[in-house]
Amino acid sequence: MEFFGPVLDGFNVVLDPTNLLYCLLGVAVGMLIGVLPGLGPAATIAILLPMTYGVEPVTAIIMLAGIFYGAQYGGTITSVLLRLPGEASSVVTVFDGYVMAKQGRAGAALGIAAIGSFIGATISIIGLTFLAPLVARFALDFGPPEYTALAMLGILLVATISGGTKIKAIIAAAVGLFLATIGRDGFTGAERFTFGNLSLADGIDFVPIAMGLFGVGEILYNLEERHRAATAPVKVSNVWPKGKDIKEASGAIGRGSVLGFFLGILPGGGATIASLASYAMEKKTAKDPSRFGKGAIEGVAGPESANNAAATSSFIPLLTLGIPANATMAIIFGALLIQGVTPGPQLINNDPQLFWGVVNSMYIGNILLLIMSIPLIGIFVRILRVRAAILAPITALITMLGAYTIRNSMFDVLLVVFFGAIGYLMKKFGFEPGPLVLAFVLGSLLESNLRRSLLVLEGDPMGFFTRPISATLLVLFIVVAVWPIVKGAIDKRKNSSLAASVTEEKLKENA
Repeated sequence: MEFFGPVLDGFNVVLDPTNLLYCLLGVAVGMLIGVLPGLGPAATIAILLPMTYGVEPVTAIIMLAGIFYGAQYGGTITSVLLRLPGEASSVVTVFDGYVMAKQGRAGAALGIAAIGSFIGATISIIGLTFLAPLVARFALDFGPPEYTALAMLGILLVATISGGTKIKAIIAAAVGLFLATIGRDGFTGAERFTFGNLSLADGIDFVPIAMGLFGVGEILYNLEERHRAATAPVKVSNVWPKGKDIKEASGAIGRGSVLGFFLGILPGGGATIASLASYAMEKKTAKDPSRFGKGAIEGVAGPESANNAAATSSFIPLLTLGIPANATMAIIFGALLIQGVTPGPQLINNDPQLFWGVVNSMYIGNILLLIMSIPLIGIFVRILRVRAAILAPITALITMLGAYTIRNSMFDVLLVVFFGAIGYLMKKFGFEPGPLVLAFVLGSLLESNLRRSLLVLEGDPMGFFTRPISATLLVLFIVVAVWPIVKGAIDKRKNSSLAASVTEEKLKENA
């Protein structure tokens, strides 16, 4: 009863009319954002951050969480009907979802996606309910050395696991770490990289960086890419899948849910990687892999279950360790700090209503998504016909107004414009903004805990290896850092041996 008491109290928090309204608003906005190609939940949450200042912390986070997991299903609608992924995690759904739609099975594809999304998210929420307290209890043993090692491992994983070129991700993470050092030193009071500008003395605020990189940067980039050819939406009929479809997809839903749950916990993981991994696993384990890409319902069910499960489980490291697993979690982390809430192992004990209120809101939010998903398809398809030239200026105006209202400062607006230009250039040249934002968030945690650790350990860096948890995390850090080099050397040696054997065989044939 000691465990279930706070959990049940969390349902009382969610069932408050205001929180229910914001939960509904969050999932509805999330679905809409998932439908609109390019914007994404990270950009939307960044733009809406200033609007959360006037509400209670639990209400604000319930809404932002709803946007995040709501966007995962919204992207499915355009992937199936228009062959146009509204969200990165829905790219894989295009392969079989659109083919099913062309075969007259659009309703079955959307229906199984809705069912898979609901089951995947529900399994993940149950896992979050039971696993998060255990992780938090374990994390109570964390001191400065452990947080230092965890932050280092998180930054490295983000830089090496994230999509795109690894060297570009590492460069972006390095820039994020540099930005975290700007401002007054918390230990000595010395100013760093401020160039005499008083506005930079307290450092760069997280919100202008997020709004610039994900808001303005995405808007500029998407305006340039708006020449995409429009596709006529496929008609939807027979909304719910048949018994045969559900039977074929049930295994994929189960496997995708479990895989997505564990991949969502990893720093640098998340919904996109989970959906890709699930599709690869289903194709590899299928009796007839040639069906994939030709309308296999498992190719829709698995990835959709995985991305929703991962979106939910990524709250575990955020709420229990204070470590965001992906870019969207980094922005929600910033929202918590703005609200005066510090995520970490003490959150469950210090603010159980907020913790369990947010977790339990996901049960309600996913039920709302299941109910709303099919009836709103027609509305979302009509919204897609609105020109980007109309939507972009409205979004940009909301972003600038939001940036100004943070501190009534024009300097914040200029920062948003500056980072918007940086975000555009990063997208243009293939740099993902996610590693930069995550490194910026973890940079302050890394620096402060590293310096505290060195004070505790009297300046001896080998002291990190005398503590079991920090030693284990640092060994993992070394393995992750060295493995690509070792793997490259092994592959190079294999290729050399193969080339030598081929050359030897040719010489024998010629002889």
